[in-house]
Amino acid sequence: MTIASLSLTPEALLAGVGGLVLVLIVAFLIFFKFFRKVRPKKFRAKWQDLQKKLPNQEYWLEAVQQADKLLDEAMKKKKIKGSTMGERLVHAQKLFKDKDEVWFGHKLCKKHQENPNLKLKKNDVKRALVGLRQALKDLGAM
Repeated sequence: MTIASLSLTPEALLAGVGGLVLVLIVAFLIFFKFFRKVRPKKFRAKWQDLQKKLPNQEYWLEAVQQADKLLDEAMKKKKIKGSTMGERLVHAQKLFKDKDEVWFGHKLCKKHQENPNLKLKKNDVKRALVGLRQALKDLGAM
């Protein structure tokens, strides 16, 4: 039997092409699900924008909130499980060099979301931002 002697019906040809397209789509989706990268350049640019707010005390809370959101975005890109940031932090704890500082930053952000009139201390802001930045580094986002 030679290749020339094989006769393909239009239905068989269509099924073969359809199957090939389906396999390619599945391979494409699997590739991007498991190999979706965190882009450090993007995160560094956002961090630099955040740092511009630090000289003015009025924007400290906004800077901490942005840092918290950046970390959440990085965890989502790394496909860390959890429906909330807190759940994702629990699942990612082993990835962080200093999980206590990461939690401090997240809790400071949450505390001020619940009560925006609380006064931020310079040392607390610095500690929160250092912890959140280190977590971004630990995830490969910076």
